[in-house]
Amino acid sequence: MFEIVVLLLFCWLFFKAIGLAFKVAWGAAKVIAVVLSVVALPILIVCLLFAGGFVLLLPVVLIAAALGILRSCV
Repeated sequence: MFEIVVLLLFCWLFFKAIGLAFKVAWGAAKVIAVVLSVVALPILIVCLLFAGGFVLLLPVVLIAAALGILRSCV
């Protein structure tokens, strides 16, 4: 009888330990995700301004030049 009680106790503790491990891992994953978001968002904005801005700069300049030429002609 004692063996059954001890076995049940150890099984209960085992499942509690697994649950705690998932909670700790989930908490660590949330912390890492927040840190990456805080670091990644400014880098994303800078990259969009520089990389995307340079790519979009040429059509914007061409459209502005076309509008400038049209305004000067009218």
